[in-house]
Amino acid sequence: MEIINNLKQTKIETLKYFDLPENQLSKTYGEGKWSIKQLLQHLTDAETVLYDRVRRIISEPRGVLWAFNPDNWEHHLQYNHRSLTIAKMIYSSVRDGVIELAENHYKDQGHLEFIHSETGLRTLKDEMDKIYNHNNNHLKHIQIALSK
Repeated sequence: MEIINNLKQTKIETLKYFDLPENQLSKTYGEGKWSIKQLLQHLTDAETVLYDRVRRIISEPRGVLWAFNPDNWEHHLQYNHRSLTIAKMIYSSVRDGVIELAENHYKDQGHLEFIHSETGLRTLKDEMDKIYNHNNNHLKHIQIALSK
């Protein structure tokens, strides 16, 4: 299934960036944008939030799931002071959990619905696709930052 291959591929691509040297981790993809280190911390946190969402959609369909504010998370959780070693392990293990759920539920239960607090009615398939697209979008930001 394409989504599973996409999730696996973005995991492999993302993990290599956690090991960049400090001088590269501080690069940004644009003026006032997050550094690579901040992006990796954000991807880790977003992965955990989205993994929780997917489990809730499967277990409690039609529930209301709340948006989170990534800028607040970055500020209050102090992304620049958090360990990338720990974040890498969290990202990797949670992504494995997402992949397992996609393998077991994407095809047959992708129709399950939930209400997102900001975007309204969505499906499990929508949310799993979002996980891939969100990660892939930030991979592009990292690649831009490294090209500068």
